[in-house]
Amino acid sequence: MSDTATFRLAGIMGWPVAHSRSPRLHGHWLAEHGLAGAYVPLPVPPERLGEAVRGLRALGFAGCNVTIPHKVAVMAHLDEVEPMARLIGAVNTIVVLPDGRLLGRNTDGEGWLQGLRDAHPGWRADTGPAVMLGAGGAARAVGAALVAQGVPALRIANRTRARAEALAASLGPVATVHDWSEREALLEDAALLVNTTSQGMQGKPSLELSLARLPRTAMVSDVVYTPLETPLLAAARSRGNPAADGLGMLLSQARPGFAAWFGVTPEVTPALRALMAA
Repeated sequence: MSDTATFRLAGIMGWPVAHSRSPRLHGHWLAEHGLAGAYVPLPVPPERLGEAVRGLRALGFAGCNVTIPHKVAVMAHLDEVEPMARLIGAVNTIVVLPDGRLLGRNTDGEGWLQGLRDAHPGWRADTGPAVMLGAGGAARAVGAALVAQGVPALRIANRTRARAEALAASLGPVATVHDWSEREALLEDAALLVNTTSQGMQGKPSLELSLARLPRTAMVSDVVYTPLETPLLAAARSRGNPAADGLGMLLSQARPGFAAWFGVTPEVTPALRALMAA
């Protein structure tokens, strides 16, 4: 039985946020564990971000997830940021501490890695060069995870080169920056291609990228999960490349936040993945 005296409230802050499956995911875990609480979408335009983050305390929230386009900007509005999130330069999870302070975390990198390993247990980051498209909050997390796992070369291409240069500088000498127009040439000997941009997301333009130069053994990963099968993943699978969608990252990165807000560490099961993919 749920104890209404311990009702907890959390959510996901983004712009837009209607596409997010996080409310369904956390709602499933709340019901599975018989917990009194709710997890709600929090659509916040960029110019209202500071007000919204400060409002978490006043509204009695235990915390929230943070998604596009707020993962980097939100750091300026927090009282404390954990070292990994500071290294990545982005926050995807906010916890309201007992004393009211706002703590920022980043679970995206480990969540992405775990999602890839769940889909392809034998995958390793150190088998060859990686090509990463994008230089935003998700790219920072994925890039940090790849460097930590020993990727020999990380080639970053972003439409705004300055953002890619800032990201590469934080990741060390294995990371190199390339013009967006070079993105197809970078695929020549790659062992991994990962799209961290919003291109291919529902309501966004598709990613314009020919995979003709990509080895058919290379892993293709997309952090987008609405739709689950992006045009990039469909093109990769049609030519025989192993591929991993963004749902695994979503499920795995969510567990630490749920544990912090609701006091229970949930599991990612095949049944849950099927529910979320339906």
